Amino acid sequence: MNKRIRSGGLSIDPFLYNLVGNEIAPGTGVHSNKFWSALASIVSDLEPVNRKLLEARDTFQKRIDAFHLSHKGRNIDREEYRTFLIEIGYLLPEEDPFQIATKNVDDEISRIAGPQLVVPLDNARYSLNATNARWGSLYNALYGTNVIGEDNGAHRGADYNPVRGARVVAEAELFLDAAVPLSGGSYSTVTDFALNDKGGRTNLTAHLRNGSLTQLDDPVQFVGFRVSDGALISVLLRNHEIHIEIQIDRAHPIGKAHPAGVKDVLLESAITTIQDCEDSVSAVDAADKVRVYRNWNGLMKGDLETDFQKGGRMIHRRLHPDRTYTSPEGEEITLSGRSLLLVRNVGIHMHTDSVITESGGAIPEGYLDAMVTSLAAMHDLKGDSRYTNSRKGSIYIVKPKLHGPDEARATAGLFDRVEDALGLDRNTLKIGIMDEERRTTVNLLEAIRAVRERIVFINTGFLDRTGDEIHTSFEAGPMLPKMEIKEQPWMFAYEDWNVDIGLNTGLQGKAQIGKGMWTIPDDMKTMMETKGAHPQSGATTAWVPSPTAATLHAMHYHKVNVARVQQDLHARARARLDDILTLPLLDRDLTGDAITVELENNAQGILGYVVRWVDQGVGCSKVPDIRNVGLMEDRATLRISSQHIANWLHHRLITENDIRNTFARMAAIVDRQNEGDPNYRNMAP
Repeated sequence: MNKRIRSGGLSIDPFLYNLVGNEIAPGTGVHSNKFWSALASIVSDLEPVNRKLLEARDTFQKRIDAFHLSHKGRNIDREEYRTFLIEIGYLLPEEDPFQIATKNVDDEISRIAGPQLVVPLDNARYSLNATNARWGSLYNALYGTNVIGEDNGAHRGADYNPVRGARVVAEAELFLDAAVPLSGGSYSTVTDFALNDKGGRTNLTAHLRNGSLTQLDDPVQFVGFRVSDGALISVLLRNHEIHIEIQIDRAHPIGKAHPAGVKDVLLESAITTIQDCEDSVSAVDAADKVRVYRNWNGLMKGDLETDFQKGGRMIHRRLHPDRTYTSPEGEEITLSGRSLLLVRNVGIHMHTDSVITESGGAIPEGYLDAMVTSLAAMHDLKGDSRYTNSRKGSIYIVKPKLHGPDEARATAGLFDRVEDALGLDRNTLKIGIMDEERRTTVNLLEAIRAVRERIVFINTGFLDRTGDEIHTSFEAGPMLPKMEIKEQPWMFAYEDWNVDIGLNTGLQGKAQIGKGMWTIPDDMKTMMETKGAHPQSGATTAWVPSPTAATLHAMHYHKVNVARVQQDLHARARARLDDILTLPLLDRDLTGDAITVELENNAQGILGYVVRWVDQGVGCSKVPDIRNVGLMEDRATLRISSQHIANWLHHRLITENDIRNTFARMAAIVDRQNEGDPNYRNMAP
């Protein structure tokens, strides 16, 4: 056993201590002894507050359970239920209207609408891939996914298929026609792009197949170019604040076949990325936390690199550099080559024995996350990183699993203490509130008020939010089947309510309003058909499962002007709280087969994820569901599925034997689904 190191009244895992002292702290101006002393003081002063907040959760839950038990067998009267929630302090009154006052927010969060990635921070390869996904090839995204059909010879294979390639080019040209249209003609008829000077400004001209010349319908959309050896090689366009780059190379195999020599179309894709310390990682001990923190430190210093094998060859990955162009006015312009990074710390309910107090108690893990991730981000703020993350001098921390305004206010208090400990200006640490707990949803306006000078992000998420919905109303009765819950009025009201409150409190132009994950990474066609609803709902960002998905989803933000949608939504009535408080209770008798199908789906989903999380330390991955459809899963899968099984067991729709027998059957299925993995250990035997 490694001997712990004592510092500042804390007992610290030696690997974590050395990471902070030897790798993170140097260059920040914060000595490691001061760091640990400050953390000890934070734990001593704030841990009692944290404990009371968690006790308040339990108290609320006991009182809500008692209410439902006293009303067993009766329909819930909405007015009585709402009055009860007010009386116990669960539902708080809304004070006077206000607008958030967050300052020094990067444009990627405040002004630019676009896709967002969430990636496990314990995997350097995934972290780098997501960070580098700021720019993506539209050609590759279309060619390699089912967005383009495989009929009539357009199949995907090991070798390049020119039939499929032609379809990709045609689809990309249709996209350009819609996003950055020409004043006459179509991109499909362009034979050459050329530059010409007029009045000290460079203009873009397109030569068409019929011999005519045309330009952009809106010349302002032309914002930059690159020239090499006298030849135009890149045209930079902008639409709805996000960029498109047309790459030209007549010697390239793809460009050679294109009339205008276009070899690719790049889209600005993952505008922001959340590097995750929470649900998508498998970080349960000090060694895991060290890996998470070391990767974050590498991202903040700009020197994170990794090697891995793919397709039988070794690949080296590092951060992409910035991209430079010449503006039409002849000035050099620089665009970031990387996503703007946020970091998701754990919730207030988590504790870690990576650091323990003198009495031997594990400390709140969120305190350690806040201190270490902020210390590492100081390399970015001080400008000693190879690349810049925040150009406005902010550190962006997403905080999950908050229950209401008191917990948001306590997080702001924690951030005050971290800033004081590290010598940071007040409100350097920004907060993103994940609206995934019921008490936060119904009190969202007051939760935002509690962090009004720090807030940069709110979002919705079906899985965790439903898990908490089931848990909160556990005694009220059996819940609907999982996928039916998603289609209930409370869910639609919850999604609209989040946008409404965000706009009412002034998030437009200052902070992100986000929507949840597309969970089927192999079905991009359906994603493209459905996920366009997110920008149309007024959300400035939404989660996608891969860099490829980010490039495809970026097309939606070219189609929809989110700023204009938000302006229009200001006039609508706010979603109804009564709808949000309508419980998703089962409204009919289910057949035995229907119950079995639901139980099997829940059990298989739990086992399919757990074997990777626990056995292999993979916190987020594509896991085949009971139909062998790969779904992006993290711990939220366990939360909703386990809550649902427990609810049905409690209300006697199923028995303990039903659960045990179902898990045994599903174990055999999960074993078969993983039989090609040499690291997998069979469960069924």
